[in-house]
Amino acid sequence: MDTLTHALSGALLARLMVVRHETVASTHSAVQPQPPKLWQCVLVGTVAGAFPDIDAVAQAFGDIAYLTQHRGITHSVLMLPLWAAAVAWLMTRCFANTRGAPGAWKTFFALAAGGIGIHIAGDWITQFGTMLLQPLSDRRFGLGSMFIIDLVFSGFLLAGLALAAMFPRRRWPAALGLAAAIGWVGLAWTGQQEAEEIAARYARAQGIAAPEVVVMPRPASPFNWTLSVFDGRNYHVAHVNTRRTAALDPEAPALFPPAFVRRFSAPYAPADQAMWSRVPRFGEAGTPAWVQQEAWAHPDFRFFRWFAQTPALIEATDTAGQRCALFRDLRFEFPGREAGPFRYGLCLPAAAGGAARLFKVEAGVRLPL
Repeated sequence: MDTLTHALSGALLARLMVVRHETVASTHSAVQPQPPKLWQCVLVGTVAGAFPDIDAVAQAFGDIAYLTQHRGITHSVLMLPLWAAAVAWLMTRCFANTRGAPGAWKTFFALAAGGIGIHIAGDWITQFGTMLLQPLSDRRFGLGSMFIIDLVFSGFLLAGLALAAMFPRRRWPAALGLAAAIGWVGLAWTGQQEAEEIAARYARAQGIAAPEVVVMPRPASPFNWTLSVFDGRNYHVAHVNTRRTAALDPEAPALFPPAFVRRFSAPYAPADQAMWSRVPRFGEAGTPAWVQQEAWAHPDFRFFRWFAQTPALIEATDTAGQRCALFRDLRFEFPGREAGPFRYGLCLPAAAGGAARLFKVEAGVRLPL
């Protein structure tokens, strides 16, 4: 999920955990420690909800550091208590009225733990993957049901916060907003199960033994999916809407869905009209063996082998004695965004004993790593 949505989820969870109570006039000094105010609790939840994405600073150290560290140690359920304690301590120092107030740190700790926890859950439901067990394991976990940015999901959170602001002494608005967001995830999960069944039926019809099926969530609808069936050499790929019975015309006049949603959603065909394409993992039959045996298997390319879920060769070149192979991950490409991110390659040295060179391609330009 994007950081703004994470912040909204942390704020809404904090609002569920804390309500504003009736207060009476106090004769205590204004500087005397006081319990946290409602807005302070919501701010703690907001900060905690966004906090794990602080690991984005890894980008300053290069692409490899970003891919291997993002959604890592700050997204670990094992490290959650430590990060919650740090956020709670920081926030108690930010508010003069809570310094030394009995129970303030405990309240902030609970809110911070909730905010960080809901952030981790929000990333887990996407397909990018989250290293839940860092530092003990770098395995990525992911439900894979939600696209990375979902305006409906974010809208439910925002609506819940708006309702909670209108009823500050009630928990039900926050509960309603969170329940709606969770229900939307459930709807996307249902679409995921339908997509997997469509892919499995295709594999059976094609006689593909032991297929590797990967279904990838796409924008605009919880029923828009890219299906990938790997047969050991080729990916069989189709863009499908699991509930659609007729093709969607993006230019047809209609009040619902809005035009921009129709444009994003139109490429996803009904299951019985799906157009399946074939994408070789390591190129066509004439692709030289060094692409897989040397470039793909090179120790310096380990980071991409670990990261990519559906890797595929884009091109292999052999000029002036320099052999280069460029790869992509089909997870990040969909209609309207064919030139997706995370395109990396490796050039093998012309002479024995030379060093391999890593590179990436952005906007058609090759850049060194």
